[in-house]
Amino acid sequence: MVKRIGREAGKCLCLVAAATLSLAAATAQATLPIQHWTSASGARVYFVENHGLPMVDVNVDFDAGGRRAPSAKAGLAGLTHTLVKAGSAAHSEEEISRRIADVGAQLGGDADRDRAGLSLRTLSSEKERTQAIETFAQILQTPVFPDAAFAREKARLVDGVREEETKPGAIAQRAFYRLMYAAHPYALAPTPEAVQRITREDVQDFYRENYVAGRAVVTIIGDLGRVYAERIAEQLTAGLPRASGAPAPLPPVMQPPDQTLRIAHPASQSHILLGLPAIARGDPDYFPLLVGNYALGGGGFVSRLYLEVREKRGYAYSVYSYFQPLAQEGPFRIGLQTKKEQAEEALARVRIVLDEFLARGPSAAEMKAAKQNLVGGFALRIDSNRKLLEHVATIGFYQLPLTWLDDFPARIEKVSAADVRSAFARRVRPEHLVTVVVGSGEK
Repeated sequence: MVKRIGREAGKCLCLVAAATLSLAAATAQATLPIQHWTSASGARVYFVENHGLPMVDVNVDFDAGGRRAPSAKAGLAGLTHTLVKAGSAAHSEEEISRRIADVGAQLGGDADRDRAGLSLRTLSSEKERTQAIETFAQILQTPVFPDAAFAREKARLVDGVREEETKPGAIAQRAFYRLMYAAHPYALAPTPEAVQRITREDVQDFYRENYVAGRAVVTIIGDLGRVYAERIAEQLTAGLPRASGAPAPLPPVMQPPDQTLRIAHPASQSHILLGLPAIARGDPDYFPLLVGNYALGGGGFVSRLYLEVREKRGYAYSVYSYFQPLAQEGPFRIGLQTKKEQAEEALARVRIVLDEFLARGPSAAEMKAAKQNLVGGFALRIDSNRKLLEHVATIGFYQLPLTWLDDFPARIEKVSAADVRSAFARRVRPEHLVTVVVGSGEK
């Protein structure tokens, strides 16, 4: 990821950042008019015009996350995402870094189980914006995957995976997803052996098959009008590969059997995870689950798990729960770390708290606190262009309603305690709960 900033343009970005707080209140109180169209290249485009800051943020997402990699070569999606930025037909990796830095721009991006995306932040002034967008377009559309960069990043990934395989938290995470998703692609995680099998030709093929114009999602936020936004979207996607057909369908997510896996580890702390596949993006149960989870384990110091597991019994410094909706059913997860000698007591208490919540749901006081926090803190979700970009990109990729952010406070306020109980009963069924304890018992 390139994060260097040119000296003079960097000063401009610092001045711009100072204006963010004054912009935040106005942005948060206004509706969010998301404009949407399909470009000539077939890409879906989402645009928010915002002249509060002289900046433009752009994100381009693809259905190219880990779920699209073959199981024998887990890690291919992340490696491809990294190497897209390692040189284009027009510029070397070093030249790309210099061109981006010279105009005070920033390159970024991320890859997860569903998607892989690259992002650009640039000043909106014509000279800086033009060079930044041109360079970004070349990165996206003409990556060359140099042999030296491929060897370097492949070795780096192997080393990173080997290091992860020694860490109890990473071990728990991998085992947790294997238990939840079994043969589904969401279970995949790179191993040294899988990464070693990846060739440069695999990376090229994965790019051609998945970084395609017709399945690209372009998000643009900032200081420009619709006409310029249309030009940028087309400039970034016109030269992308064309899809040869629809992506291969993925298998359905199956609910796992109730099971517990204990893995021995020399660490002094036990890492504990509980959960199951729960909810996909766009599911109407999302809002009741969000409100309920705030009371259960998402509300920090006021959540039941925190009060019962840490505050009253001192089993853990922190304990949490959350729902992570994905394109298919993403996980509900409870996590904590505790001393090995009290791991079983801590786990038993977590299960008691969860069972009681499933049986009775949140109290009236918990409902009030959850709504006040979620609605009252909503403004902080969209108080900068960068945060807007993240949310609008999610709306675009998962094809949520364009009014999703505008509707958020009202949807939260409408949730009742009965809605929470009903949603949890459907989505969190104890007979499908999987548990991983790393640092307790035998493997």
